[in-house]
Amino acid sequence: MSAAKARVGILISGRGSNMQALVEAAQAADYPARIAVVASNRPDAPGLQTAAALGVRAVAVDHRPFGDDREAHEQALDAALREAGAEVIAMAGYMRVLTPWFVNAWAGRMINIHPSLLPAYPGLRTHERALEAGDAEAGCTVHEVTLGVDQGPVLGQARVPVLPGDDAGSLAARVLEAEHALYPQVLAEFCRALRQ
Repeated sequence: MSAAKARVGILISGRGSNMQALVEAAQAADYPARIAVVASNRPDAPGLQTAAALGVRAVAVDHRPFGDDREAHEQALDAALREAGAEVIAMAGYMRVLTPWFVNAWAGRMINIHPSLLPAYPGLRTHERALEAGDAEAGCTVHEVTLGVDQGPVLGQARVPVLPGDDAGSLAARVLEAEHALYPQVLAEFCRALRQ
């Protein structure tokens, strides 16, 4: 990768609050990456409008016309990312399990943020599971994407306390604040490492 800023494609499925945190961080002159494109599998994802309002190219690659052919959808998504010049992928609330084809195509250049302290609670319902287990703290993890769901190498974590009276919603809100601080920092470190 060249010494210029790394070009990042962000994948979203919903409102894209982590995407917004990354886009805003990348506006700093000394940030080592720029956001080349925000892509979603859902044309109605609110985050696409947010990205466009922030001046970032926003594209939808709807998964529905592809039916059960996940790889065909991912090939179309891959084409959109490469056409935009993306060199790195940051998943930010992309709610589809990727096929080995896509994971291998972007191996070593794709990261994700997950709302738990991995390896605890991969998958869904992370906050409910932390509360049910009686954990004293929760948090979030940025990790490299590999073939196992939420199993790639951990690149960074942020911890938040579980407070008396917490429910899944209140805990999720505090963890999300931590995500917005952690993800831009880890993406910057990841892109700097790739350029060396």
